Parts: sequence; C-alpha cells; structure tokens
Amino acid sequence: MVSFTLNGEVRDVEVEPDMPLLWLIRETLQLTGTKFGCGAGLCGACTVHMDGKPVRSCVTEVREAVGKLVTTIEALSPDNSHPLQKAWLAEQVPQCGFCQPGQIMQAAALLAQNARPTRQEIVAFMNGNICRCGTYPRIVRAIERAAAEGQNNG
Repeated sequence: MVSFTLNGEVRDVEVEPDMPLLWLIRETLQLTGTKFGCGAGLCGACTVHMDGKPVRSCVTEVREAVGKLVTTIEALSPDNSHPLQKAWLAEQVPQCGFCQPGQIMQAAALLAQNARPTRQEIVAFMNGNICRCGTYPRIVRAIERAAAEGQNNG
C-alpha cells in the first residue's frame, strides 16, 4: 500500500512500489492526460509535478511519491482557465497535441519558480521536452504570453 496526494486528494493504492508513477496515474487511477512517450525519461510527455517540481513519471517509481504532492495536467485548471492553457490556444501551439500535457506541466513549473522568465530561460527550462511536430517557437510564445498575462493580473 502506498499513500500520496494526487491532485489535492489523498490516495491509498495497493500497487508495487517500483511501478512507474505514470502507470499508476494512467492505468490504475484512470487519469489519462499524462502521456507515455519514450519510457526512458527523455521526451517529457509524461511530465507531472511532485511537490511542485517537474518529474518524468515514466521513470519515477511510485515509492518516490509516497507522502508527496503529485499534480497532473487534470488539476492544473479544471476549467482550462490557467494562463498557460489559454496562451496555448491563443498561440495555436497544438498540432497533434500528444506532447502538450507534458509541455504545459513543464512550463507551469517554470512560471511557478520564475514568473518573468527571459526567452533564453524559457528555452533552457523547456529543453528536453520534445515536440514531434516542431512547434517550439509557438511554445515559447505561449509561455511568454502566459507570463505577461500573469504580470498584468498580479
């Protein structure tokens, strides 16, 4: 039995402690917003937050989440009103959309720690999150837009 907080709710689940967190989230708990990409922690499609930090859930064992706060794309904003989600649409980032949950979760971690990142800081922080459609310029613009909106609202 492992216990952790997922999207604000304490969860006690009976799974093997070495199971990848991704499979617990997707298969056991049926939250399918987090995607399987490479299975080796290289592409970022499976990015979730653990205690506010982005982690690759495909290579993070469930035992590492015990007692921690895990946040998936489903909890970023239940009504899709998060500035990043709105900016993603405004900048027309998604093409296939497969990597987008991981991209958005990585970007959310950046903005949580640096509300006003430079373009260079955005590119550096997002490095390693792969977009198979190559929408990197749109991703950067969306993060810049969300940061600017956050400044205007705060």
